[in-house]
Amino acid sequence: MKNKIIPVTSPLLPPLEEFIPYLEKIWSSRILTNGGSMHQALEKALCEYLGVEHIALFANGTLALVTALQALRITGEVITTPYSFVATAHSLLWNGIKPVFADIDPVTLNLDPAKIEAAITPQTTAIMPVHCYGNPCDVEEIARIADNYNLRVIYDAAHAFAVGDEGGSVLRHGDLSVLSFHATKVFNTFEGGAIICPDAKTKQRINHLKNFGFVDEVTVVAPGINGKMSEVNAAFGLLQLNYIDQAFARRREIDQLYRELLGALPGLRCVAPVPRTQANNAYFPVLVEDGFALNRNQLFQLLRDKGIMVRRYFFPLISEFPMYRGLPSAAPGNLPVASATAQRVLCLPIYPDLSLDDVQAICDLIIAASAS
Repeated sequence: MKNKIIPVTSPLLPPLEEFIPYLEKIWSSRILTNGGSMHQALEKALCEYLGVEHIALFANGTLALVTALQALRITGEVITTPYSFVATAHSLLWNGIKPVFADIDPVTLNLDPAKIEAAITPQTTAIMPVHCYGNPCDVEEIARIADNYNLRVIYDAAHAFAVGDEGGSVLRHGDLSVLSFHATKVFNTFEGGAIICPDAKTKQRINHLKNFGFVDEVTVVAPGINGKMSEVNAAFGLLQLNYIDQAFARRREIDQLYRELLGALPGLRCVAPVPRTQANNAYFPVLVEDGFALNRNQLFQLLRDKGIMVRRYFFPLISEFPMYRGLPSAAPGNLPVASATAQRVLCLPIYPDLSLDDVQAICDLIIAASAS
């Protein structure tokens, strides 16, 4: 592994020659954006692949989150997790909404429903849970809480592409679900995102909002934003779909090998998938516990020094950043599980081009460290 850099994630890149016909079609059409043929084809293909009826594509997942909140006219306070990428909470601030952080479940690392209910105030209008690492939230309990308190639910499903439960796609839960197609995701369009819509009327409103509020050339019905996905990004998504099942199969193989080699290692806990779900193996997080010979930061540095670009994902917590840490809900005492997890988590490399020999070498380093 000498002089070899291994990232924690890496995009699936189909052969360049297969992308050229898509580019030639875009070039000849002279339609580069604004819902061209590639955009329309990708929406249709994704609906079929994911098992959903309506999807609205976006330039990135953050714009999709911002627009989802706009589409449901969310105001006041929204309960969310501190254990996520900052875009989750940033989307709330961009809409003038106050984030209220609740603690996470120690097993799934998703929002703990019991903590959600305790955080509800008269100003609460919605819940924004995250399917962390692609592991589904307790959607039934969250739905029960939302129904009892008349709250909306917007799922940040950035990690949850093609994740399923016993009833089908997890993207069907909540009022809206938001995907990210960033280059590091299991399915990507270089940059991109999407909102899963429950009906055609909601999709129409979202389409207006992502295009400045335009209905036609002379009619603007909402203070929209420019969130449209380009034809080039949509074309890459179409090409990626041809290889996505192959990518998932490879990720499962890597995930299985990690668990075989590290699953019984004292002091290291491999985060388990939620039972009875179809996983996408988007990440491979481990928790470095007190029984391990090194602490998390020491193991992180050891692996980084060997060219293995592991990540402390998510560290720091969102609630620790300057724009959030003054909130009462951001106090570490309110978030003991999330705070402890952020100090222990390490995401190991997992992506389709990662060789099993490299997985073995990574595990050998960790096993050797455990005995040091």
